[in-house]
This record gives sequence, C-alpha cells and structure tokens, in this order.
Amino acid sequence: MQITVERWLDKTREELDQIYRNAEAGELPRGDTRGTAILAGSLLSKLVAAFARLFAWQGKVFDIFAADGRAGVLVNKITPFSLTFIVAKVYRDKSWLDGRETIVIDYSTTSFFAKVIRDEIREVEPGVYLGKVWWGKTRILDFALTKKQDG
Repeated sequence: MQITVERWLDKTREELDQIYRNAEAGELPRGDTRGTAILAGSLLSKLVAAFARLFAWQGKVFDIFAADGRAGVLVNKITPFSLTFIVAKVYRDKSWLDGRETIVIDYSTTSFFAKVIRDEIREVEPGVYLGKVWWGKTRILDFALTKKQDG
C-alpha cells in the first residue's frame, strides 16, 4: 500500500487525475486511515508530505453508520499528537472532476473553519484511496489515504 502512495509523490497533477478517473469509488473507508498530502508536480512533494504528516495532518478516522454502508462521518487527525478535530459528513455523489460516482467528504455543515472545503476520494486498490481537495470550486491539493493495518 505505502509503495503505491510513494509513487504518487512523483506524479504530476495530470497523472494523478488520470489515476483518479480510472478508479471506481469503491468501499467507504472504515476506521483509522493514514493520510499523505501530495503537492503534485513539485520537486518538494516528498518533503511537503513528510512535513504535513509530522506537524499538521496524519489522516482521517471514519465512522460509517448507514446500514447500507453508503454514509457516515469522519474526523481528521491533526497536530503532532494526532488529535481528532474537524468533522465531516461522508457520502456518495458525483465527482466535480469528472461527474462519475465518488466518495465525498463534506465539511459545509459540520465545520466553521473548513466549511468551504470538499474532499473527494476513490479506492485505487484495496485500502488505498486517492483524494482531491476543493476550496470552493477550485482544486488545491491531492492526498492519499491508506487503511491502517490491524494489529
């Protein structure tokens, strides 16, 4: 799983978009995930990813509560201590990138600070998700989530 994410750090935004377009929405993640910020196309991508994980954002914790597994909530793990803040709703909808089904992470009604943020993720391989971050209708960043291994 981590090898896939490491390879994404060397990709351009266009290459990541193609990977995203070729993926299906997949299963909604459950439980703890490890996050990796991806500054696509930057020579500093690996440094930014390491800095973000250490000091800012470590991932997301999903709680899927709908009986059909199609909706839930999450909290982001932030700060060096992985404190859980910034709640979002999780559901399936059409992607702003290509109009196909995606998993939406929606902060518009759950967070004062992040209400203009919308994330979209698709499962590229089992337990590995590629995400897009939108600020309003402008895409600003890519990211990866990997399901934490039990044990």
